[in-house]
Amino acid sequence: MQKLFAEVSKGFTLIELMVTIAIVGILVGVAIPSFTSIITNNRLTTSANELVTALNLARSEAVKRGIQVTVRRKGTTSAQWESGWDIFVDRDGNNTFSDNGNSTLCQETEDCLLKTYAALPGNLTLRTGNSSYKDYAAYLPNGVSKAGVGDTFTLCNDSGTSVPRRTIVINPIGRPRTSAAAGTCP
Repeated sequence: MQKLFAEVSKGFTLIELMVTIAIVGILVGVAIPSFTSIITNNRLTTSANELVTALNLARSEAVKRGIQVTVRRKGTTSAQWESGWDIFVDRDGNNTFSDNGNSTLCQETEDCLLKTYAALPGNLTLRTGNSSYKDYAAYLPNGVSKAGVGDTFTLCNDSGTSVPRRTIVINPIGRPRTSAAAGTCP
């Protein structure tokens, strides 16, 4: 009889199973908001780093090639960069990508597309505050910004007054730096 009782007591009771499921449910309920915050912060950081990389690439290519290189936003609305951007050698210095339609790319007489960036993921917004970089950021052959004044890009996930965001500040000579702090987003 004791042997039979020993084998029966190796299982779980319904009460033990229900308590375990309740504990797991509570832990998942606590962890999910924290996990969502981590995902949001990673998206913001990744997108901010993409813009900084694009600006640094344009600056270094301008110095290397000895000609103006421009980063131009895609989309139709000024100061809104979330649709993506293109980096190109701007031979005529008009801050607009011009291709003569010839099948040969990067001829001496036309602009040369260096890299293109797709639209930002999800509901991220990327806006400029000042008019100096509302449509483009251009770098001269000496590596200095064509605008000559600084500007700030604000990258946000939501709109509001105290939401996570990243700011990319460009100083007057064109060097970008990022910062992460809650603030106002459009």
